[in-house]
Amino acid sequence: MLWAVHALLGPSLWAILFAAVYALHGIGCARGWPAVDTGIGSLHIVVMSAVWLTGLALHIGLVLCAPSGRAHNERLVLLGAWIGLVASLVTLSPIIYATTCR
Repeated sequence: MLWAVHALLGPSLWAILFAAVYALHGIGCARGWPAVDTGIGSLHIVVMSAVWLTGLALHIGLVLCAPSGRAHNERLVLLGAWIGLVASLVTLSPIIYATTCR
């Protein structure tokens, strides 16, 4: 039954990243981070991107460490890792392009 926990690691990591990045968006907007220049972009984008890229690295680690056997449960673990990676790529990539504070 431990395989079920492993299969949920990818989606769970996505959920944590999603909450963290969008919480940082709110905190950054409230504290004026978009106006702070770091040399490579606004503090707002740099902080959210750093969290997002760290999360993507963790997702890639999950994919690489997932078993690649033919057993049904092993395929589900690998699929869960891929689902989390793709979800993080798709749902969190807008922070790079469309971060606005109102």
